[in-house]
Amino acid sequence: MSDNYTLYKSQNKKAKETLDILEKDRAEINFKLQSNPSNAILHKELREVNMYIRITENEIEHTEFRIKEYESKHNS
Repeated sequence: MSDNYTLYKSQNKKAKETLDILEKDRAEINFKLQSNPSNAILHKELREVNMYIRITENEIEHTEFRIKEYESKHNS
């Protein structure tokens, strides 16, 4: 097995774990915003968490593409 393949599998697993944490953080911020909808700090935190979620989703997409690419080349 290729070192890159192993690396992408590891990165993908870590990114999915990170995404779970970020989604929990977002849910917590949204919950706090229900009781204090005009809190500027919470809105800033929400924007940051949403940005990190998008970055992590892109990382997952990239690693999944590379994993599938490797598997298709080596399963032929």
